[in-house]
Amino acid sequence: MSSDDERDEKELDLTSSEVVTKYKSAAEIVNKALMCVLSECKPKAKIVDICEKGDAFIKEQTGQMYKNAKKKIDKGVAFPTCVSVNNTVGHFSPLASDETVLEEGDMLKIDMGCHIDGFVALVAHTHVLQDGPVTGRKADVIAAANTAAEVALRLVRPGKKNQAVTEAIQKVAEAYDCKIVEGVLSHQMKQNVIDGSKTFLSVSTPETRVDDAEFEENEVYAIDIVASTGDGKPKLLDEKQTTIYKKDAAANYQLKMKASRFILSEIKENFPHMPFTARSLEEKRARLGLVECVNHGHLLPYPVLYEKPGDFVAQIKFTVLLMPNGSDRITSHSLQELQPTKTVDDPEIKGWLALATKKKKGGGKKKKAKKAGEKGETSTEAEPMEASSNAKE
Repeated sequence: MSSDDERDEKELDLTSSEVVTKYKSAAEIVNKALMCVLSECKPKAKIVDICEKGDAFIKEQTGQMYKNAKKKIDKGVAFPTCVSVNNTVGHFSPLASDETVLEEGDMLKIDMGCHIDGFVALVAHTHVLQDGPVTGRKADVIAAANTAAEVALRLVRPGKKNQAVTEAIQKVAEAYDCKIVEGVLSHQMKQNVIDGSKTFLSVSTPETRVDDAEFEENEVYAIDIVASTGDGKPKLLDEKQTTIYKKDAAANYQLKMKASRFILSEIKENFPHMPFTARSLEEKRARLGLVECVNHGHLLPYPVLYEKPGDFVAQIKFTVLLMPNGSDRITSHSLQELQPTKTVDDPEIKGWLALATKKKKGGGKKKKAKKAGEKGETSTEAEPMEASSNAKE
């Protein structure tokens, strides 16, 4: 923020009702933006046009908020709209010149984010471009991602450890004969920080480690689950497809090219904290300047990775507030009807799904704790997605 010095010294977190309101307002906008984007997803629609409409919706909606605030409040897109198809893992938000279109039967991952005053709400959703229920391996991989997300929602809670969540997510994916995609992190978020240092992996590998951490009350997390029918080890095929970047505030290398310095100045002015798309920059200069900015660490790229052709990748991402009265999932969208080929019988997974997400409100009369939930909590039991389920998130 440009007016940090005017702010209270204490860190703004969920103990402030104003902060909670800003998170929930950003969530309401991004949930509506997701619906707007889904309505544009039709066979032969150009992906870049859909991405533009998603970002424009968020800008228009956030532009109506806090118009009369005494201080200018930064707000808008927190993560550019991406529409990644089939075996594309994510971050596909092409330049204006790209002609890629959607086709009937495509499996789409829609990923986007909104912020108000730096308080971020992220969401990602998977949808198959077809009428009727989703079946076969497509249904399996969406059910794997969604059931893993439901389990993570119940395990990311104060006092729990991050490694336990990683192990549970992997176990869910295996139950659907799917793999969790390597390298995907779920991050704590704070004001103007979309990727905080407190994280957990969806799958641990010898190459990727994160510090052990314990979740605490009044924290905010973006939980990101990406599952695949393939081997879960995606590859970068073409660096030129990368269009999303984030400014690294720690970089101090003196750029040599004038175009690079111009672009970096534009980025510092317009995107000091949040990821952005190269479509937002002056395109000719951007192509020249972005390379040097990335090579010397000023910009962190979000590459477009791929599983093998014929594999299907599903993503579910949501934002959760760890409130004193329980976990509050603020971003989501209901799924199509799924008919997976697998049935989840594992008692441990069923036990996780039976955990409550909200604490029971204290009342005068004593009531028996519900079987599905923990003692003193209300039940918000989820079901594993099985062959006959009309599954909703």
